[in-house]
Amino acid sequence: MLTRRHLLCCGAAAGLFTSLAGPARAGLLNPCRGGLPEPLRPLVERTFAGLDPQQLWDVHTHLLGTGDSGSGCTVNAQLSQWWHPMEMLRKRFILNAACVPADAPSVDRAYVERLCALAADFPQGARWMLFAFDHACDSAGRPHAAHTTFHVPDAYAARIAAEHAQRFAWVASIHPYRPDALARLDAALAGGAVALKWLPSSMNIDLRDARLRPFYDRLAAARLPVIVHCGEERAVPGAGRDELGNPLLVRAALERGVRVVIAHCASLGDALDLDQKRPREVPAFALFTRLMDEDWGGRLLGDISVALQTNRHSDVGRTLLTRTDWHPRLLHGSDYPLPGIPAAVRLPVLVSAGLLDAADVPSLETLREHNPLLFDLALKRLARWRGARLSPAVFATRAHFQRPSVS
Repeated sequence: MLTRRHLLCCGAAAGLFTSLAGPARAGLLNPCRGGLPEPLRPLVERTFAGLDPQQLWDVHTHLLGTGDSGSGCTVNAQLSQWWHPMEMLRKRFILNAACVPADAPSVDRAYVERLCALAADFPQGARWMLFAFDHACDSAGRPHAAHTTFHVPDAYAARIAAEHAQRFAWVASIHPYRPDALARLDAALAGGAVALKWLPSSMNIDLRDARLRPFYDRLAAARLPVIVHCGEERAVPGAGRDELGNPLLVRAALERGVRVVIAHCASLGDALDLDQKRPREVPAFALFTRLMDEDWGGRLLGDISVALQTNRHSDVGRTLLTRTDWHPRLLHGSDYPLPGIPAAVRLPVLVSAGLLDAADVPSLETLREHNPLLFDLALKRLARWRGARLSPAVFATRAHFQRPSVS
């Protein structure tokens, strides 16, 4: 039965849908323009100056779909139910960010076609690591559909990467509680996966669980990195186990010799400082900083995707720019399709924080309308703090992931 709260929420959402009806009204929607205007060429040249495109792998790229092409992808039913208006809005913003029209004959195909079109504006050699995304599972390893926001099978990610091998590699996602987790991992290794992706708070993965030790040992032996989302998660709530996103929990994997990439450098939200006798909440980024300053033999890395988003504190960007000793272990990633949401990064806020030159704002804004992936890269290349900038090493990510089977 619909309550008054449901009706009020739905009414508010209907008003927001109406306000979004105009193209990119108030900068909320991606206008999805194609091609690069000639006046943007100088900015693009500045973006790639000093970089080797052959080494430029975007280490955080989402592959999404509804399964309408037989991909096996699924999206939680709530994202299409009008009595869950905020979930519907979440879906609309994500699909608009990826320029998937509401009337697209196939969401699966439209998503990949747009991504390929954006990639075509990059020099040859640049590649994107496409994420599979496993189900949330219960403690027995049984898939939990109600807690799975979206699902992207390993087989689909592998197939799309194989069909566009010059542009894409693929990242497996295997819930370690599954009874056949090790067999799935072996299959992913045989299939050329370049990494593994976990989102513990959404997928219900406790990195300290003793059952993960054989899995960790297999990852370490294969030298397959695991990309772990730490800190608060808003886009994919899933199981809602926020405590499992504590950055300090990755020590369990590091201690078994696994290479770990902390997604987003744990740059959002708070977590308990478990190193204290009386744990209290501190910024998750502070715990990431502590881990980066510990000696893990170079096995701990961080991807800098969305670190300059408006919902991140400006000190995150300042720290990443100035900690040049970290740069060989910081990795460029876009978190596509999020760069296609204009409100996610408000450039005047970065200017006010002293992280961006105001003169670069107009060209960056135009670039975002035409190619959000190029915009994301250009923004990271232009960001400054008191003369410090991200070094080329941050964008030379290929060596961290390339496996012998990847050409």
